[in-house]
Formats: sequence, C-alpha cells, structure tokens
Amino acid sequence: MARTRTTDSARDGFFAAVYDMVKQVPRGTVATYGQIATLIGAPRRARYVGYALHVNPDPGPIPCHRIVFADGRLADGFAFGGPEAQRAMLEAEGVAFLPDGRVDLAVSRWTAGIE
Repeated sequence: MARTRTTDSARDGFFAAVYDMVKQVPRGTVATYGQIATLIGAPRRARYVGYALHVNPDPGPIPCHRIVFADGRLADGFAFGGPEAQRAMLEAEGVAFLPDGRVDLAVSRWTAGIE
C-alpha cells in the first residue's frame, strides 16, 4: 500500500519537531527519547523519536548523540558509530556516567519538561 501525502506530511512534521527540539539540548547534557516526545506534544511516542533520530539527515547540527533511554542507557543502534562513539561524544562534552555504563541522569539530564 502506498503512503498518502497526508501520512508523509505528518511524518515529516513530526521529524522536524523532533529535530528542532533535539537542537535545543545543551552541550554537556542529555535528554531521553520520552522527554523529547513529551516536549513536542507527542507523549508515548518515544520509539518514533528514536526512529527520527536514526535517520537524522544532519547529525552535526542535530546532536542526536545527546538522546538516551529513560534509564540512561545508550542506543545499541546508534546510527553514527555505535554506542562507543555515542559515549565518546558525550564524554567529550562532560556528561557523567555511572560505573555500569549508563549516563548519570541525576547529574547530566537536561531539565526541560521535567517536573
């Protein structure tokens, strides 16, 4: 079944909202997929945020490496070099890690949208 223009437009609009929000995550901090979904008004769409970032058309200006799972884990499928590359990028920005390899969200989480 072919996609309709409405579906493509909705997807493109969602992706653009994700990219715009991810650009706002400050250097040295991380956000979660769910946090980004909530901030763009699409709670419960964390997986879609992940998909949008996996096909990120401009990984430099859209810092998808700053987005992690809700428990601080890095993405095994990080599209731009794997989790080792993601960790190296985050460490270079000063993001704190726990001994088990997860990001220390208590220290390094961006507070936008957190109550």
